Amino acid sequence: MKLYEEVLYFIAGHRRGWVFSSHDLMNRFTRQEADSTLSDLVRKGKIRRVYRGIYDYPKYSEFLNQELSPDIDQIARAFARKFNWRIEISGDSALNMFGLSTQIESRYIYLSDGPNKSYDILGTILEFKNSVLKDIGFKYKESSLLVQSIKTLGKERIKPVVIRKIRKHIDPCMYSKILKDTQASTVWIYETIKQICSES
Repeated sequence: MKLYEEVLYFIAGHRRGWVFSSHDLMNRFTRQEADSTLSDLVRKGKIRRVYRGIYDYPKYSEFLNQELSPDIDQIARAFARKFNWRIEISGDSALNMFGLSTQIESRYIYLSDGPNKSYDILGTILEFKNSVLKDIGFKYKESSLLVQSIKTLGKERIKPVVIRKIRKHIDPCMYSKILKDTQASTVWIYETIKQICSES
């Protein structure tokens, strides 16, 4: 298999929507092989450069007949892997992703154990703020999103309408994984997650 095909096959194996850097290819290819092939893939329209050194394998909408915008959470995690940061989405940004916040949608904030950094991603500001990370360690991004959004809302604001809104954004196939992943959360937060991750 040619290098070009091998790199594309590796990227495609992560499915549409994956955001990555050459760092994510280092276990399989040399830096020179990765960088040169990624440039070729961008030029041929197979992948998209969303920021210097950051790429995505774009999702495509048949209905809209166009490529969809890159996933900002995937971009944040690609930066974290590239620079070996641990990150945790801020509560307000988590609420924004669930459609429960009045925060401006063009700005997303992540807490990080790395330096303060800000990136303009195709008109959307992605900001990393150095902070003590309290809820890091979840296996799935959905778990972190749920815990941060629920904690930011507060127990008294958890209403049936909120449960329904959040549930719309969670793939049912993730329910059992999230429940196992968040077992050590504060009791009231875990009880809320159980309500969200129910089939009813």
